[in-house]
Amino acid sequence: MTEFNQPLGGNEMPRFGGLATMFRLPTAPIGAALDIGIVGVPLDCGTSNRAGARYGPRQIRAESVLVRPYSMATGAAPFDSLQIADVGDVALNTYNLAASISLIEQHYGLFVETDVKPLSIGGDHTITLPILRALHKQHGPMAVVHVDAHSDTNDSMFGERETHGTVFRRALEEGLIEPNKMTQIGLRATGYAAEDFDWARQQGVEVVQAEACWYRSLTPLMEEVRERIGPTTPTYLSFDIDGLDPAVAPGTGTPEPGGLSGSQGLEIIRGTFGLNLIGADLVEVSPPYDTSGNTSLLAANLLFEMLCSFPGCVRQT
Repeated sequence: MTEFNQPLGGNEMPRFGGLATMFRLPTAPIGAALDIGIVGVPLDCGTSNRAGARYGPRQIRAESVLVRPYSMATGAAPFDSLQIADVGDVALNTYNLAASISLIEQHYGLFVETDVKPLSIGGDHTITLPILRALHKQHGPMAVVHVDAHSDTNDSMFGERETHGTVFRRALEEGLIEPNKMTQIGLRATGYAAEDFDWARQQGVEVVQAEACWYRSLTPLMEEVRERIGPTTPTYLSFDIDGLDPAVAPGTGTPEPGGLSGSQGLEIIRGTFGLNLIGADLVEVSPPYDTSGNTSLLAANLLFEMLCSFPGCVRQT
């Protein structure tokens, strides 16, 4: 009988003590008979406004000590059915964005080689592009659920073609994503032109602006997303914390008013259960702007919900 890694309990060691691994899980190398590896990608030299997301993985790990192993809402118990460990961080080139993108893709090659699913902690949203490039080699074009205040489909930023604001333009151009199975949720605020969100729509992407989400549950929307994607298509979930309103997630580099609520964020992630989720990320938490720690704590809980949504996670209900 398989013995699954379990988080260190609060009655075994006070939550303010012990090693600050993600969810207080054991550490392991990628491929050590794991189903899911939780990996930090402390990059923020791809960001265009407030820096600090390089500290995201460390702070989210610290706040994750408050997350317990069972979901009282869904009955999900990821640590009872999936072998999960904290596999550390990607070693980046702090001074060179292009080199870091290459290093990330190489690192995620280890996940592909060992068939371990990555749950990634950013870092700015640039990290998603090399992750998708690596996973594409194993899975081919993927469906994507993308939560964000921004479409991240700029053609370039300051002349650079690979930044946190160009991720999905490049991914769609490179054929990493099936555009008719991609949904962007939470896009909003001001832009440079009326057509800012139209490029993705023209490729076949479903764009759900934040205003369409106000004052309602997003459970019906996620039912539509699951129907659109289907249960077998390899699916990637990318969750930019600035998709949520700054009232609940102020610690981010490019905050925008009028965003999703924390409960809507939970509904979106829970709504991916039943899809063939092959990886996920939570990006753009910037601890220097998170004075209470609440953004990082919310991020840790969202990452737990992602674990609960992977195929093979048992539910006790």
